[in-house]
Amino acid sequence: MQTSEHVSNPFAASAPAATGKLADNILYFARALRDAGLPVGPRSVIDAIEAVEAAGIGTREDFYATLHAVLVKKHEHTIIFDQAFRIFWRKRGFTEKLIALMSPMAVDNSEPKKPDAGAARVADALYKNRAEEKPKEQVEVDARFTMSMSEVLQTKDFAQMTADEIAAARAAISRLRMPSEQMRLRRWKPDIHGGRIDPRGTFRNSLRAGGAGIEFAFRKHAERYAPIVAICDISGSMSDYTRVFLHFLHQLTEQRRRVHTFLFGTRLTNVTRALRQKDVDEALGECSVDVKDWSGGTRIGASLHAFNREWSRRVLGQGAICVLFTDGLERDRLDRLEAEMERLHKSCRRLIWVNPLLRYSEFQAKASGVRAMLPNVDEFRPIHNLKSMADLVAALAQEKNSSASDPRKWLRAA
Repeated sequence: MQTSEHVSNPFAASAPAATGKLADNILYFARALRDAGLPVGPRSVIDAIEAVEAAGIGTREDFYATLHAVLVKKHEHTIIFDQAFRIFWRKRGFTEKLIALMSPMAVDNSEPKKPDAGAARVADALYKNRAEEKPKEQVEVDARFTMSMSEVLQTKDFAQMTADEIAAARAAISRLRMPSEQMRLRRWKPDIHGGRIDPRGTFRNSLRAGGAGIEFAFRKHAERYAPIVAICDISGSMSDYTRVFLHFLHQLTEQRRRVHTFLFGTRLTNVTRALRQKDVDEALGECSVDVKDWSGGTRIGASLHAFNREWSRRVLGQGAICVLFTDGLERDRLDRLEAEMERLHKSCRRLIWVNPLLRYSEFQAKASGVRAMLPNVDEFRPIHNLKSMADLVAALAQEKNSSASDPRKWLRAA
């Protein structure tokens, strides 16, 4: 990596954009972004170099803004770009320390500090081609020793996964089998093995025989999958988990069909039709086009009000299960939030709240928005890794929640 050797201060106003090794460093930086999952092609690299030449290199903020304007095409890619920019265009001493921290080490009894969201994916993209600085191939030693790679992947936080691990997680999500349990309806349907006599069917059978004999017809209760309605927070604080959760909802939609998905930040958007496309990348791409406030602010109360007013009667009938995906960090009009949560809870058969903040063992329901929402929730679950996602699949098939997901215990603890 030639970043610091040849460009000791890439933000000095006198440094020409196309001389020295700056153009090569921009090319290497773009390759690292592509390896981290951003859609950066050759044309984008040329545009970035030309943009730097045209804008010049003034402050660090100017250089950041120039590259960001050219290389970032979607809101959700900003967090990866930020991490890559901070790591790449920095003093050389930091990179050696980062590589040393990422190398296999002996087990430390102290609790390690979790890296920033997206940092593992960016570091993997930046340093994977540095063969001279990689340690020799060896068995990785960590505190779990006997755990296989698949087991590690099951419990690893989505925000701390590398690009390859996220790809493996998406493949694992595509193999999830959604619950096959169906709910019994009040409506009846003909069935030769049914437990009740069907009077109408029996009368029709007797007419066919001219009334000479009676052939009994039977019936049973009709069954079908309960509708599932997902209301998902796509604000900046949820961006590390939203895209993976949308992969889960796409798989759920493909297997169950009667799934309605709504996204909200500062406004509510119905993306049900987009997620019904067969190809998951095309589905998520259409979602990002439809949604105008991705990775922005959040207005939970206002968004739930829009859902209750415009969509509740349309999609929450027939015993629907509602899954609310948000961190609950709301400060605007908490009385309104509590009222909208109460209305939502009364409109559906079950309300399951999944919250990435539950990944922290020291989490407490002290935030005012969380405390306003919890009284009107049937289940309160984490959603930060594959294991918690599998638990959610099992919960969708159960009528009674477990004690671990009971929201009342969080209110008592607070």
